[in-house]
Amino acid sequence: MKAGSRFLNAVSAIALSAGIVASGAGVLTLGSASVAEAAVIQKVDVRGASRSGADAVRDNITIKPGVTFSNSDIDDSVKQLYATGYFSDVHISVSGGTLVVSVSENQIVNAVVFNGNRKIKDDKLQGVVKTRASGPFDQNIVNDDIKTIKEAYAVIGRNEVSVTTQVVPVAQGRVNIAFVINEGDRTKIDKINFTGNQAYGDGRLASVIATKKTNFLSFLTRKDVYSADKQHADEDTLRQFYYNHGYADFRIVSSDATLDEQTNAYTMNFAVDEGPRYTYGDITVVSTVDGIKADELKGLITTTAGDVYSAKNIQKSIEAISKRVAAAGYPFARVTPRGTRNFQNHTIAVEYLVDQGERAYVERIEIRGNTRTRDYVIRREFDLNEGDAFNQEMITRAKRRLDALGYFTTVNITTAPGSAPDRVVIVVNVVDQSTGSFGVGAGYSVGNNGGLLLEASVEEKNFLGRGQYIRIAAGAGTEGSRTYNISFTEPYFLGYRLAAGFDIFKNQTSSDDYYDYSEAGFSLRVTAPITENLATTLRYNYKHLDYSGTNDWEDHLSKPYQNLVNDGPWTQSTVSQTFTYNTLDDQNLPREGIIAKLTHEFAGLGGDSNFYKISGKARLVKSLNDEADIIGSLTLGAGYVVSTKGDKLNVFDQFMLGGREIRGFENTGIGARTSNGDPLGGTTYFTASAEATMPMPGVPQDIGLRAAAFADAGSLFGNKADLFGDVLHNDSSIRASVGLGVIWASPFGVLRVDYAQPVMKESYDKVQQFRFGIANQF
Repeated sequence: MKAGSRFLNAVSAIALSAGIVASGAGVLTLGSASVAEAAVIQKVDVRGASRSGADAVRDNITIKPGVTFSNSDIDDSVKQLYATGYFSDVHISVSGGTLVVSVSENQIVNAVVFNGNRKIKDDKLQGVVKTRASGPFDQNIVNDDIKTIKEAYAVIGRNEVSVTTQVVPVAQGRVNIAFVINEGDRTKIDKINFTGNQAYGDGRLASVIATKKTNFLSFLTRKDVYSADKQHADEDTLRQFYYNHGYADFRIVSSDATLDEQTNAYTMNFAVDEGPRYTYGDITVVSTVDGIKADELKGLITTTAGDVYSAKNIQKSIEAISKRVAAAGYPFARVTPRGTRNFQNHTIAVEYLVDQGERAYVERIEIRGNTRTRDYVIRREFDLNEGDAFNQEMITRAKRRLDALGYFTTVNITTAPGSAPDRVVIVVNVVDQSTGSFGVGAGYSVGNNGGLLLEASVEEKNFLGRGQYIRIAAGAGTEGSRTYNISFTEPYFLGYRLAAGFDIFKNQTSSDDYYDYSEAGFSLRVTAPITENLATTLRYNYKHLDYSGTNDWEDHLSKPYQNLVNDGPWTQSTVSQTFTYNTLDDQNLPREGIIAKLTHEFAGLGGDSNFYKISGKARLVKSLNDEADIIGSLTLGAGYVVSTKGDKLNVFDQFMLGGREIRGFENTGIGARTSNGDPLGGTTYFTASAEATMPMPGVPQDIGLRAAAFADAGSLFGNKADLFGDVLHNDSSIRASVGLGVIWASPFGVLRVDYAQPVMKESYDKVQQFRFGIANQF
């Protein structure tokens, strides 16, 4: 550059600067490099805020009269005003001692409506969109709402939904916005293909994953809705299934889904590599923690040499060892399993290494993604809090508990570094799901003969997002049967892991020809966990019983039953305690595990009953053939009751035995009877049942039909009821039956139909070969 040019430029710059200073009209704008690092204004002049008001603008800026400010304060003020959503444009400048804030206001939403939606109701859509009545109209937010609506429809299988908007201006800068929805057809799943699988057939693997092929009940279950997230979850489920059945080298080679646009149906494909099946080799424990001896921990291990390899059992062993070591005063101790494969004999030797681990504390627990479930409902499933020693096994246990709640479609727990090297942030990501349901079930009504009963119920497992359970049910059936029930449970009573609740019921039936029976009452209960698998329940029970004679009851009822009619109504007041041990892997269709219950009950706190009663039942479930999915179970039960006042019991105090325990008989078809056949029950009983189930041949497993073969046996004997001179038919002979059944895991619950043929019975027993009702697992 020439010297003359440089001189002219310098003169021009000086002259321009002098002119600005002389005029006193310096202008400051956002992003200007010439703003002083510290300035002071005397007042704030707001322009353009006709609806929101000048005071609202002043409240949302960080610059105040008489206080120094800088460029960063202007940046923050502009961002803060934009963040309110009420302004489409913001400009801040300084004129002398005045800060001038010029804004252009967004329109205000007068009303938000939805048109064309039938599958998702207005209130559900209102809950997911961010555009709100009386809020600002922002096209960016509206665009996000359109995406959110499409995602909501994708969840119910309507990926072809289209969403447009109509914006209608109304008076004074307000607009009505309508989301116009064309729901389109629901996508389906036509095929689920598996390739590379040798150990298990396609049907067995299809029963493992959550996604199902479309069938005639898919509109209720929604299990045929495709999403990439669900397919990823199915991949994880397949991995866990194989890992728990000995296939430690299992991997998914590929997984995809293709949509046929003509049929609007997906085909899902899983290519797998199973690898060999392993058993456990040598199992050892090594401890490097002073004061912790390896020999003392071996008894906690659930893995045994020679058994089929199972990742689930390794995890159980890790948790048991971690809990014992932490209780011994080593909260940071870490348990690491080390597996050594032997590829020749297909065994895996497992060494559990117990070491000190790294010292780390929980800085905080962050809950993300929950739109309905309260934070504290999630936090209380953790056995650790902020400030506690970090323990990975407790995190694993918390995830298992959260999954078991049934409140979420997915639960992911990760960790992030905290503010210091020994601080850890636990991040819990969940996705809420619907927890309310309307159900229709079937069963048998109360009373001696009972009868078919159909029941409708409304159930909510996560009431108001508080984790509370509520159920209201009403049923009606043959012979004038009626049932009404209300149940409520608070799973964390007073902040402790105590499930407290109540049940209110009223039942009635006219199943007998000569009397009507009704009962009404309530129970108060508290359940406390003892271990992960063992719990105890305390109950207070109150029942009002009424026997009303009908027709020529005085000529046809036995004397004990005439007494029930003449001296009624009756009341029963009892307290009971139940111990429950449950290791079943699935509560609806278990394949492995034990469930056992032991109850003792005392009556005599007022009322007409005075007895002590003890009863128990245990059921062992085991997979007999994994590939064919044949499941076997063995159930044993027994009970005894004794009077605590005098030598007599009421008829309704004694045990009744029948088709619920020994199929092929009526509900009270077994045991002592009067001369005309009225059941008296008994003081002692025992039962045994063996059953095997398998998928129904020729029926897709997605339908949920299984065939069953069973054999039942048992006896009910002893009598302490007053006969009033009547004749007693009673003995302790064994009753037995064999039969076949069909079990259906329907959307309304697990239903079953059984046909049983008694092979051992007495002449006065009452037979009922067909039985239909709810397939009670216990």
